[in-house]
Amino acid sequence: MMDEGLERERDRETGRLASMDSIESRWVFQDEDDSEIDSVDRDTVDGDGDSTPRNGLELDSDDEDSAEQKLIRTGPRIDSFDVEALDVPGAQKNDYEDVSVGRTILLVFQTLGVVFGDVGTSPLYTFSVMFSKAPVNSNEDVLGALSLVLYTLILIPLVKYVLIVLWANDDGEGGTFALYSLLCRHAKVNLLPNQLPSDARISSFRLKVPSAELERSLKLKERLEASLTLKKLLLILVLAGTSMVIADGVVTPAMSVMSAVGGLKVGVSGVKQDQVVMISVAFLIILFSVQKYGTSKVGLVVGPALFIWFCSLGGIGVYNLIKYDSRVWRAFNPVHIYYYFKRNSTKAWYSLGGCLLCATGSEAMFADLCYFSVRSVQLTFMFLVLPCLLLGYLGQAAYLMENHADTTQAFFSSVPSGAFWPVFLIANIAALIASRAMTTATFSCIKQSTALGCFPRLKIVHTSRKFMGQIYIPVMNWFLLALSLVLVCSISSIYEIGNAYAVAELGVMMMTTILVTIVMLLIWQINILIVLSFLIIFLGLELTFFSSVLWSVGDGSWIILVFAVVLFLIMYIWNYGSKLKYETEVKKKMSMDLLRELGPNLGTIRAPGIGLLYNELAKGIPAIFGHFLTTLPAVHSMIIFVCIKYVPVPVVPQNERFLFRRVCPKNYHIFRCVARYGYKDARKENHHTFEQLLIESLEKFIRREAQERSLESDGDGSDSEEEYAFSRVLVAPNGSVYSLGVPLLADFRDTGKAVMEESTSEELKPGTSSESLLSDAEQSLDKELSFIRKAKESGVVYLLGHGDIRARKDSWFIKKLIINYFYAFLRKNSRRGIANLSVPHSHLVQVGMQYMV
Repeated sequence: MMDEGLERERDRETGRLASMDSIESRWVFQDEDDSEIDSVDRDTVDGDGDSTPRNGLELDSDDEDSAEQKLIRTGPRIDSFDVEALDVPGAQKNDYEDVSVGRTILLVFQTLGVVFGDVGTSPLYTFSVMFSKAPVNSNEDVLGALSLVLYTLILIPLVKYVLIVLWANDDGEGGTFALYSLLCRHAKVNLLPNQLPSDARISSFRLKVPSAELERSLKLKERLEASLTLKKLLLILVLAGTSMVIADGVVTPAMSVMSAVGGLKVGVSGVKQDQVVMISVAFLIILFSVQKYGTSKVGLVVGPALFIWFCSLGGIGVYNLIKYDSRVWRAFNPVHIYYYFKRNSTKAWYSLGGCLLCATGSEAMFADLCYFSVRSVQLTFMFLVLPCLLLGYLGQAAYLMENHADTTQAFFSSVPSGAFWPVFLIANIAALIASRAMTTATFSCIKQSTALGCFPRLKIVHTSRKFMGQIYIPVMNWFLLALSLVLVCSISSIYEIGNAYAVAELGVMMMTTILVTIVMLLIWQINILIVLSFLIIFLGLELTFFSSVLWSVGDGSWIILVFAVVLFLIMYIWNYGSKLKYETEVKKKMSMDLLRELGPNLGTIRAPGIGLLYNELAKGIPAIFGHFLTTLPAVHSMIIFVCIKYVPVPVVPQNERFLFRRVCPKNYHIFRCVARYGYKDARKENHHTFEQLLIESLEKFIRREAQERSLESDGDGSDSEEEYAFSRVLVAPNGSVYSLGVPLLADFRDTGKAVMEESTSEELKPGTSSESLLSDAEQSLDKELSFIRKAKESGVVYLLGHGDIRARKDSWFIKKLIINYFYAFLRKNSRRGIANLSVPHSHLVQVGMQYMV
């Protein structure tokens, strides 16, 4: 009952705020792009009771081509979002919050099956790769290598990722692009210039404004927003990290499966390396074939298998500790690391690349966070995964203390003979599961980068009706399979693949460290000493590891670097071309004055129906519309410019999806609609559902527009004539003020003639009562809603304008090569934005247009 009372009180407060906001009048200057600036709220009073001006930037308008500056006395700009934002009781919650005990246990099994498979299979190959670089000469070497592994596990997966980086998620979404989205939300660092002020008012933004007390946060924000070089550098870091994640998705299956199948050499003496490769190829094909069945389904099936695997790791470790040498516990003393380097020097440095393999899968914990909650990942790692891993490595070291010659297959050699085949079976199952960890992380990163305009659009299949983050990308799935097979067949040595594995892991780890450091400074605003400690410790550690693996890059692991560079170039070229195309469309957009001169009929015939003209412009009239007018003999009676736009939030609530704005006077029946999606949103609605949602939102906007207009006209009789007389004024460049004399409610009068703002001089008659004005407004509202319904019944047609870009003849050769060939190839083979709506071809009208850039 208390909650219901609070809810009602909040609703009343929301309504009061909306009403207050609606009746405030103000003087507003409008510059060339029609963004309202320097607005002064007449009724705004600060806490001390003094009248204070309040400056703010209003949402865009489509009337952007006026040469003069306008001074308007009006209420707040009527906008479909102004009231809707207040209707939302809270921001979007993570799918996994507030779950029951039974659901938590189920979630733990799914987490094991998806997130921890990669790091869980690292004991299969870590010591083997390490000792291939630095052979064991004494027990002290085993202790030194074990100490390195233990502290790498504690520092990187536990301290860095589980305790720090997981908290830098974007409302439950992890990965390099989630960090970039988080930064884009707090500072204007996105290079694509389609940001709108209204985006910051989406309830799921959860924007924390940098506090005035921490000046370095504000200075960093200003520095990032003012420097194009820093913006490009930040984007390059994000793209480099993402390319390494995708490269990791190629090498992880190869490494995990090859290591597990390689155990056959221990169980069956006659098995050759070529046979191991062929069996690994078969396993990889099976693995990628079942990827389409979804994360939750596969995770639930294989979760118990991973649980058995971790229990086996711990059990074998305890067995070896008891049977061989329990003194390996001394490796927790870090002094053994010093002695290890002192004895082996250069060889010990070479072995660092193999040591890092114990932390593989750390980035998967962060990138796969979209599938699970932070708490479930943290608790599962600290209380199950980490203890079993530590016991497993301690047991292997105890075995190697007495068997220095068995380092090539350290794990399988340490398994008790009676348990070898069951452990071999469960190890192969775990390896297949581990390969899924980075594959699902790759899918998540690609979806995020596509939404933020940094990757060509691909078909995305949502494998869960309940959880939006669980996706499958068919093209990337088979692409990763093909590259994994190439890697396995061309580099058959597990040691060379291990070095490639370390290269990919370290690349993304370093990028994550830098991005999280920026998040600490800009968003978390924590003590500078803590930030510097984080950066110095972890970036220094990762650079040390990276120097080791780069020294061995010539042995075959260079292939993975080449692949990462190719991916980086694809993403950068796509982002560069998309940015250039958008900027060109902004420059070429139609003039509002031209539309007004054409009149309500737009110089042609208005046929019954609704035309949804898709374009990428978030504001302004696209030039492609002028191409439609000159190409087609008729346009629809209602035109809606639809821009599908991704904003840097994971999820946009459904009732905040559409943002409307009227274009031109009312009897033109032209609207602007921005359909906003988060990068985690599932666009699964068909065209019928999309049309229904869009029309319902449009009707809601028109009703609220009429309500706001009626509230605006409701005032004291003493100054109402003054308000109407000065409702439209024009300020000339020389400072002269000219009244246009158009009442605010003139647009609602159904005169049957074109109402032109520049030429209409209708005055409010002294005898006109407020009741008759309200009656006219209500009739006008009913007629417009009826007009929309009739247009909807006549049919909805999707008008698609395909704008292509070509480099000018006088452009540099590199620019011609990138735009005319590389970007054109990517755009031609990428998925059309309209494809997700499943529009039948009978409802499509397409017109192409080419821009020279």
